[in-house]
Amino acid sequence: MTRMIAAACVAALLLPAVAAAKGFDVDTATRAYLDLLTGPARAKSDAYFEGGYWLILWNAVVAIIVYGALLASGGSARIRDWAERWTSRRWLRRGLYALAFTLVTAVLFLPWTVWEGFVRESQYGLMSQTFGAWAVDQAKGLAIALFVNFWFFVGIFAIIRRFRRTWWAIGAAVTIAFAALGVAIAPVFIAPLFNTYTEMPAGPLRDRIVAVARANDIPAEHIYVADASRQTKRISANVSGLGPTIRITLNDNLLNRTGPDEVVAVMGHEMGHYVLGHIARSILGLGVLALLVFFAVSRIAPRLIARYPNWGVRDVADTAAAPLFLALASAATVVLAPALNTLVRTSESEADAFGLDAAREPDGFAKVAMRLSEYRKIEPGPVEEALFFDHPSGATRVRMSMQWKKDHVPDARIERPVMTFD
Repeated sequence: MTRMIAAACVAALLLPAVAAAKGFDVDTATRAYLDLLTGPARAKSDAYFEGGYWLILWNAVVAIIVYGALLASGGSARIRDWAERWTSRRWLRRGLYALAFTLVTAVLFLPWTVWEGFVRESQYGLMSQTFGAWAVDQAKGLAIALFVNFWFFVGIFAIIRRFRRTWWAIGAAVTIAFAALGVAIAPVFIAPLFNTYTEMPAGPLRDRIVAVARANDIPAEHIYVADASRQTKRISANVSGLGPTIRITLNDNLLNRTGPDEVVAVMGHEMGHYVLGHIARSILGLGVLALLVFFAVSRIAPRLIARYPNWGVRDVADTAAAPLFLALASAATVVLAPALNTLVRTSESEADAFGLDAAREPDGFAKVAMRLSEYRKIEPGPVEEALFFDHPSGATRVRMSMQWKKDHVPDARIERPVMTFD
């Protein structure tokens, strides 16, 4: 009886709050945010993101042209012959081929890389670097690629030669192992080559973030800030690393261009990736896709090598076959893009839900979703979102935030936010 009386008292106290929540209209609250982005700003956002749809195709086309040219001209075979003249050691030949191949393809891709990575970003006002600073970062990336490709080519072609029938499965596993190693060491050895990472300064905002982290059993001894503003206007945060190297980082644009409620909302989202183990799950998902690609390549490549002897490629274990493998993989990226997008978008949506529960800042998260419209189309159609978005769209995120607000904030009221967009 005592429990029943207590429950009745609690219900009586909650009735006004529940009634207020029921008066909160999710559609109206969502539209109040979405209607902030209009006119030229929305057109610019849509144009940038929709152009990315075509980039999926054009990146593959450019790659196929470059790799096809290396095959058809016999250039790949000549690089292999050069490596064979330098040393009799088979493993070193593969590594030397990788170095020369990486340099040659970097030069061949350079015009496209400049347009996509610098010119296009500058045209849409997202680039903060001069061309010289951007080129320095690209040179650093090339140096890393030379080192990684040397050892990857040594390993993958040794596997192809040793395991003639099952190399595609073992090769996929080795590729994912390389990727996992890269994820693990990136925060410690690679990311600092491009940005400076400092501890977030002490203060009320850090205290709030630490409180959210501790409430979810997340280590919060270190919260890093990257000086991403030297490169881009984009606001972002991320979870990087694997195992002992996992860390949560926010960029300085997030601190400088948003309010405390938005920062906490974003950090709650990133903590969701940590708690839900999304990095490991993403690697596993990519492993499945890699297995499919390797299997397809193992069936198609030998037939093409036999059909075009003028390429000078001896067999699939010949390093000169590398452009063929990469051309086929590039074609596969177009076919598998929706699956990859869905894999990532599912994790992002789960992190969104976790972040709303953890940070309890629905309006902060809605505002961040709107700010991301600088480079993400805010309101796509459902099919468009399913095919091309690797994150939930801004409209989806704002609606999720407003639904959470209705469900969890007793006195929820529709905000009339004031935001400006370039």
